[in-house]
Amino acid sequence: MLTIRDLRVNYGAIRALHGVSLKVERGEIVTLIGCNGAGKSTTLRAVSGLVKASGGDVEYEGKSIGKLAPHEIVRLGIAQSPEGRGIFANMTVEENLELGAFARKDTGNIAKDREHALSLFPRLKERYKQSAGTLSGGEQQMLAMARALLARPKLLLLDEPSLGLAPQVVQTIFKIIREINAEGTTILLVEQNANQALKVAHRAYVLEVGKIAMEGKASELAASDAVRKAYLGHA
Repeated sequence: MLTIRDLRVNYGAIRALHGVSLKVERGEIVTLIGCNGAGKSTTLRAVSGLVKASGGDVEYEGKSIGKLAPHEIVRLGIAQSPEGRGIFANMTVEENLELGAFARKDTGNIAKDREHALSLFPRLKERYKQSAGTLSGGEQQMLAMARALLARPKLLLLDEPSLGLAPQVVQTIFKIIREINAEGTTILLVEQNANQALKVAHRAYVLEVGKIAMEGKASELAASDAVRKAYLGHA
């Protein structure tokens, strides 16, 4: 579904990605783990069109999307829940969800999809008319994910969904990620919590200073001594 080939991204004179290649098959959860500054978020932003690559290419369903604008990429079926949530704090939960569906032409299905998103995240239903800035961190993360789902993506990009959340909320978020995937949405997940990410993913890539250092089945990487030592906090 998604193929990234030799992707290079620069921020001014600084090279953030040094030729990253990875692929995501339809129906999978693929996770990208690595330390802060390894280039995980940059990879997602390049797929979304939010940063332009200086080399390499991104292909979605066999077509190059590297030159497309972000809104065109959303229309193709890729939506992102960004790091830091990026919700519109002064708008209500309802209005944030409406914005998630802004690019859709099939307006007749939006209400049904909104109901479905609210069934995944019942807390949002309770706070539907509330200003998004008054939500807790966990609720804001749920809103960012629900808003992305309103674009009806075939491929959902999740950037650090568990960042800064209490352990109990993290469990809930990962349970919902599994449900979204079970319903047929392919997921590319960037996550600092490597332990949780490797439990939920089918396959994984380890990113180190802008390069892929390891790849394989998530269960195999979780059992690897190098990964356990570097990212799972035990040897």
